Amino acid sequence: MAKIRVLILGGTSEARALAQMLSKKAGFDILLSLAGRTEKPSIQPVPVRTGGFGGAESLASFLRDGGFDLLVDATHPFAARISANAFAAARLSGIAALALRRPEWIERPGDRWTASRNIPLAIAALGPAARRVFLAIGRQEAHCAEAAAHHFYLVRSVDPVTPPLNIANVEYILDRGPFDVDGEAALLASHRIDAIVAKNSGGWATYAKIEAARHLGIEVFMIARAPAPAMRAVETVEEALGAIGHLFPPAMERGV
Repeated sequence: MAKIRVLILGGTSEARALAQMLSKKAGFDILLSLAGRTEKPSIQPVPVRTGGFGGAESLASFLRDGGFDLLVDATHPFAARISANAFAAARLSGIAALALRRPEWIERPGDRWTASRNIPLAIAALGPAARRVFLAIGRQEAHCAEAAAHHFYLVRSVDPVTPPLNIANVEYILDRGPFDVDGEAALLASHRIDAIVAKNSGGWATYAKIEAARHLGIEVFMIARAPAPAMRAVETVEEALGAIGHLFPPAMERGV
C-alpha cells in the first residue's frame, strides 16, 4: 500500500514533534520544510528541505509534482506570509491541509500588558523617557528599535543580529529556549529591565519571561498576531495526530 506523503512547514518545536510522531508510523512519508532563517537549526527526525518556495503557486506545484497528500502548516505564529501561501497552495493543489497553531498567551492577574498591533507601534509606545528594554522579538525585526535609539536594549536571539543595531546602548545575548522562570527573572533583574517587547507567540518554551515579568512588575508590550487564514486548525500535536487519523485512518494504523 502506498504511503501518505506529508509536507510539514516547520521551524517550531511542534513541527518537530509532529514529524517525529508521524515518522513512527509506517504509513507515512514525511518531508519537513524549513525557511532557512536560522543559521543552526535543531536536528530533525525526518528528511528536511531548506528555503522558500517562491509563493503560493510554486508551493502548489511542489505539492502536485511531489505527489503529496497532506500539507501541515506548523510554522511560527508570526510567519503570516508563509501561512497565507500555504492556505492558497492547498486550495490550488486540491490536497488536504491542516494548520497546527499553538494558542496565544492570555493576560493574567498581575500582568502589565500594553497591546500593540505590530513591532513599530510597540517600540513607539515605550515613550520618550529612556527605558531599559528587553527586546525579545528575534533578530529579523530587531532593527525596528533604531526608531527609538534613546532606550537601552537587551536583545536576545538564536543567531546574531547582522548588522548590529545602530544604537549606542545595546547588549546582545545568543540563546535558544526553552527558558525557566528563575533564569528569566535573574536576567531581567541583573539588567534592571523595566519593559519587555515581545510577540504573543504562545507555547511554553518562551513563556517564562512573561511569568517573570509578572512577578517583578515589569511592563510587557505585547504584539498581537495577524489574523490567520481560514485553514482547518488545531492547537496541539495530539490534536493534529487525531485530525490526521480521521483523514487517513489506514495509514495511522500501520506502525513501524
